[in-house]
Amino acid sequence: MSNINLIYIPLKKVKTTTVGVYIHRELNKNEVSKNAILPHVLKQGCKMCKNSEEMNKYLENLYGATLSAGVVNYGDDQILRLEAQTISDKYAAQGEKLTRDLVRLIMSVIFEPVTENGAFLKSVVDTEKKNAVDRIKSSINDKRFYASQRCIEEMCKGEAFALSKNGTEDGVLEITPQNLYEYYRDIITSSVIDIYVVGDADEEELRKIVDDASFDIAFKDAEIKKTKLHIKGENVNRVTDHMDVNQGKLSMGFTTGISPEEEDYFALMVMNSIYGAGAHSKLFNNVREKLSLAYYTSSNLVKSKGVMIVNAGIEFENFDKAYNEIIEQLEVLKKGEISELEYTSSINSILNSLESYKDDAKALHSFMSGERVYGTNYTIDYVKDKIKSVKVEDVVRVAQQIELDTVYFLAGGEDE
Repeated sequence: MSNINLIYIPLKKVKTTTVGVYIHRELNKNEVSKNAILPHVLKQGCKMCKNSEEMNKYLENLYGATLSAGVVNYGDDQILRLEAQTISDKYAAQGEKLTRDLVRLIMSVIFEPVTENGAFLKSVVDTEKKNAVDRIKSSINDKRFYASQRCIEEMCKGEAFALSKNGTEDGVLEITPQNLYEYYRDIITSSVIDIYVVGDADEEELRKIVDDASFDIAFKDAEIKKTKLHIKGENVNRVTDHMDVNQGKLSMGFTTGISPEEEDYFALMVMNSIYGAGAHSKLFNNVREKLSLAYYTSSNLVKSKGVMIVNAGIEFENFDKAYNEIIEQLEVLKKGEISELEYTSSINSILNSLESYKDDAKALHSFMSGERVYGTNYTIDYVKDKIKSVKVEDVVRVAQQIELDTVYFLAGGEDE
């Protein structure tokens, strides 16, 4: 039995080959801080390249290949990721097997980390702990992102999704080289591990490399965590924070009641585009352009949670006007007041975005890994066909299910 899945996506018209390794974990407070630093620790050294200096030299010899590490939350699934890229083998001057050598390195990074006395190297862990704390502290600097995250925290309080992908400062400080290595040894055998290769490569050769790297590992049963939809509370949750900011940040969380595997999700995508996802949208053209109530305003879907978030940057004194207009534009949509331009522009915007994924390896990784997490496993062309079939009445129907759940405002001044 193996929990490793190699997904090869032929993409011969691009000049690069990308490799994405995604280790799936159930998002929870006991693991989130370890997950936030583990990929970065693994990236610093392995059996093939003992330290970052050797790693950089190896990558440079692969025509300047890159290797990055990080973590992302997809609903209640937290993904530890390692992503690498090199030029396609056909462009190698001496016929080098660049993709093969890059995958070999990544397999060593995942399964053969550098250790000392049954633990990760203290110097490496200490450095990555500091970097993790810096990421946590610096996340407040992007006030637009911060407000949106605070809205989600308040909206999903008590749910795993409220946890930040970066973990907590206290959680990071509790990490030691020993307990992090013990954690690594546990999850490497008990997690679903997806490996995406996008480009022009020898699939069978890559499968052999992956099989050889993992053949003696005793894997345990594992599955990707199924995310539960967020359910609206009885009352609208209203939260205001005060901070030394020059511009107010308004974030409003709505429930959609629609999960990714439902047929109505395609209509929801179009509804979101009409409402606030682009220069053709109601929020942009009314709240921002016509009434000048916001410096920016948009809506986006948190797909797996059945949530829609509206973000707006506003003057403090315009809170009530901006709030009321955001609500009003949703009500207008629910009444079916949708112009032909809004409808066709939204359809075309989504179709163009989906089509662009076919020429972007990283976007393909993201799309396909998302489909895997959602349990839908749709192809890009399938989604495009579904979007084309969405009618205005479908948009209105799904809009009528949307309800306001949480209002978060980042205001100026100090907390009382």
